[in-house]
Amino acid sequence: MAQDVVVDRRARAAVGVLAFALAITLGAQVAVYLPFTPVPITLQTLFVLLAGVVLGPRLGAAAAGVYVLAGAVGAPVFANGAGGLPWLWGPTGGYLLAAPLAALVAGSVAGRQGGVLRTLSGLSLGVLTMYSGGVAQLMAVTGEPLATVLALGVYPFLAGDACKVAVAAWVARGARATSFRRL
Repeated sequence: MAQDVVVDRRARAAVGVLAFALAITLGAQVAVYLPFTPVPITLQTLFVLLAGVVLGPRLGAAAAGVYVLAGAVGAPVFANGAGGLPWLWGPTGGYLLAAPLAALVAGSVAGRQGGVLRTLSGLSLGVLTMYSGGVAQLMAVTGEPLATVLALGVYPFLAGDACKVAVAAWVARGARATSFRRL
């Protein structure tokens, strides 16, 4: 009987990780390119954050890691069906490579039973983690100074990411009432 519970927990964890890796992939396909920046607006960030807060830090990071690894080996999971290592070394690669850490941070700060403020803090820090990775690589790839890179890779996305944080907090509140948090 106890062995069945362990197997059930592992199976649910695996399904959760794969489901969120798929959700991140689908979110990346909703991509809007702006004419002045190489960084698209996607729903990927929303699902990376949700993975961390709903599955918890470890499994959320695993889900984002599966997504990044799938893209690294060439699966068409990145924005507009892109994939492969060159995509990770390009101007948006820093955001992608930071995704597992962002899920880990969001889930760790939000905690298992985090209240609204703690959840919003975790989600916000998760977004900042993705921005940090993205800005660092965007600076390295473009050779532009920090002020220019912030104008290309952060400022245009602040309002949208604030909305994603709000949506993720709302969804996480409902998801915490389900069995997801007990994975």
